[in-house]
Amino acid sequence: MPDNLPPQSRKTQLAALLHRQILQAGKVSFAEFMAQALYHPQLGYYMAPRDRIGKAGDFFTSSSVNALFGRLVARQLAEMDRILSSGVFQIVEQGAGEGHLALDILDALAEESPDLYNRLSYTLVEVSSDNRDRQAGHLAGHADKVRWSGEDEWTMTSGCFLSNELIDAFPVHVVEKRAGKIQEVLVDSDGDLFSEVLDDGCRSSLSNYFAWLGHEPAEGNRAEANLLAPEWMGKVGERIARGFVMTIDYGYPAAELYAPHRRNGTLMCYHRHQADDNPYDSVGEKDITTHVDFTALQKAGSEAGLETLWFGEQYRFLLGLGFFEELVRLEAATTDENEARALRLTLKNLIMPETGMGETFKVLIQGKDTGTPELLCSRPVAAIPFD
Repeated sequence: MPDNLPPQSRKTQLAALLHRQILQAGKVSFAEFMAQALYHPQLGYYMAPRDRIGKAGDFFTSSSVNALFGRLVARQLAEMDRILSSGVFQIVEQGAGEGHLALDILDALAEESPDLYNRLSYTLVEVSSDNRDRQAGHLAGHADKVRWSGEDEWTMTSGCFLSNELIDAFPVHVVEKRAGKIQEVLVDSDGDLFSEVLDDGCRSSLSNYFAWLGHEPAEGNRAEANLLAPEWMGKVGERIARGFVMTIDYGYPAAELYAPHRRNGTLMCYHRHQADDNPYDSVGEKDITTHVDFTALQKAGSEAGLETLWFGEQYRFLLGLGFFEELVRLEAATTDENEARALRLTLKNLIMPETGMGETFKVLIQGKDTGTPELLCSRPVAAIPFD
């Protein structure tokens, strides 16, 4: 644990509220602090009206880079519909942000798969009223296809449950391993500054989580434990009678996430496209994220009847679905060389392993009562016509 936390120069209304709560009720887990910072009903980062995505916001997502991302996801959804062959096809997306991915998927299906478009329903699971309003505006052209649902209200007979950069914003517990013991990081306050305190004990839910996972941080390392993620995946599996789950996010399998070289965990904050690791400054005004543990998602999914059908890097997923062919088509339709160059640079950000989103971002596809189909996204790179 660092002896001195970074400066907390930007005091917010939410920070003042949390200081008062901690002074009155005592130290809180980092998960409780993060939940308030992101999801306080009026002041939380995701709940208060603000621009979060794109140039005017704090970060980009794959769907905000270019509509091609949604078009390729739609291509995989269309194949899933052919596999299920059940008539009605339900798409349920949780954490859709401003609705960019939903719009691109619906536009693409209306153009490329009109029969599927006519049969589908698209449900958005959204807790933020600000996001709901933005989604409704963006999706006005597909109003007859779209509906909204609470977290515990949707069910799926046949279709695909979709999330893109959702789980990275689940509140997490922060822990450190000292003298062979997992100790939880708690958040304290003196009324002006937040501080961190190691709890000598470890709540049973954390001990049970690492025992269940089969991995834990190395001695001296700091890490995060997302207890909500496997619980969430279990509920998703229970609500699906037959269909697929497609999870897109940045993260690693547990062995990599808790590797000895990852000494300080993965927690990061984003504000106006600047990254930092200080969640105690500008509380409620910046995003707080951590990398997703895909081992936990697969394990929890398996326990809920979801079989892992494909897991890999985003660049492999997109290439398998025709990224390169689409890039060639888009370039051919662009007559201005400067525009074509800008298009190439923008789209390559989706697949570049080191400098873009291609490798850190992963895609997990699970199925329930779907058999074990060879999905289009699994097309090997060697089979792609690059010339």
